[in-house]
Amino acid sequence: MPRQLYIMVKEPHAGRVKTRLGRDIGMTRAAWWFRHQTRCLIRAMGRDARWQTVLAVSPNREGMQSRIWPGYLPRWPQGRGNLGDRMAAIFKGAPHGPVVIIGADIPSVTPALIEKAFRALGDHDAVFGPAPDGGYWLVGLKRGAYAIPAGLFQDVRWSTEHALADTVATLGDARVAYIDTLQDVDHASDLALIKYDGPEFTC
Repeated sequence: MPRQLYIMVKEPHAGRVKTRLGRDIGMTRAAWWFRHQTRCLIRAMGRDARWQTVLAVSPNREGMQSRIWPGYLPRWPQGRGNLGDRMAAIFKGAPHGPVVIIGADIPSVTPALIEKAFRALGDHDAVFGPAPDGGYWLVGLKRGAYAIPAGLFQDVRWSTEHALADTVATLGDARVAYIDTLQDVDHASDLALIKYDGPEFTC
């Protein structure tokens, strides 16, 4: 079955992306960081033949028409609702086969980790890549014979230390695997953890 990797991206406008980081380093600089980081991530994942990479874009209309992201990758409009609503729509609407979703603000993501997640779905129903703050940077579902739970992502306390545990609870008795814990970037202190040095940062 074909593998699908969805990368969730937003148009990198100052004040509309990475606003918590922007409060620390300035909104323009935070938007620049997100744009550069996302382009690096897409470059690393987008031409890997082991899966089909799809950009899940927001805002819907602007993202579908955007020239910021490469034109060789298919796009999916994220739609409305909270993060859980938008990810659930991806899982329900994607072509048949295993699906992995990642955010774009995790500098340590590598193709090897994405492959690790897909391989975990070989004998598990779901897979997560935890973040140190209690959230997660990756979620994947085997789909196929395993029905997507009707309550997937319901009542998850997003942006809290409970996000991962709450999400796992919505999966019922699914077989869940976990891969590497990675640092996401929400504050200037997170940039220090990944050794970000400023505008000279390169992929």
